[in-house]
Amino acid sequence: MLDFAQARTTMVDTQVRPSDVTRFPVIEAMLAIPRELFVPAPRRSVAYVGENLSLPGGRVMLEARTLAKMIDGLDPGPEDLVLDVACSNGYAAAVLGRIAGAVVALEDEAGAVATAEGALREAGAETVAVVQGPLTEGWDAQAPYDIMIVSGGAVEVVPDSLTSQLREGGRIAALFHQGALGVVRIGLKSGGEITWRDQFNAHAPLLAGFARQRGFTL
Repeated sequence: MLDFAQARTTMVDTQVRPSDVTRFPVIEAMLAIPRELFVPAPRRSVAYVGENLSLPGGRVMLEARTLAKMIDGLDPGPEDLVLDVACSNGYAAAVLGRIAGAVVALEDEAGAVATAEGALREAGAETVAVVQGPLTEGWDAQAPYDIMIVSGGAVEVVPDSLTSQLREGGRIAALFHQGALGVVRIGLKSGGEITWRDQFNAHAPLLAGFARQRGFTL
């Protein structure tokens, strides 16, 4: 039987630390949260492989390197309120919940919400609340947020309906889809606008609703 605790340590030592993730709270959270709890039981043996894991509904569980670097770039703190968009199985929300003050984890299908709630409950992630609604609309009831992350896949655009719920000075991370190889960007809200900076390359499937509108061509 796989020793999940050892696999978790190996994941951090071989996938996370070598990727310039240096903030102790991120390292500690990745070591503490049992990643296998967020993977369907028949696939738990591959929970710690260094690649994205496909999930129902077109979602992914981002590889540990990508998620850790996104969270490291966001630099969450214990006073921050986080919105996790497309939280899929809840793993990213659980990691963030270990670092930030509270996390609102948004999914659009009842089945995904139930799966995330069950995994988060089993992991003891008491600072995470899972809610159901359209992903592109965010969750206005708890806005404004200090931090946002799109963790269940890639985007081509981030709609204003989401970024309007980010407070002034807030940070947002998303993986932008660019063919076979995408780029993670961290955005800072200043003067009501988001200024994006490229961080590193990664890949994930494009989330429904986050595609750029194409113009009509003959």
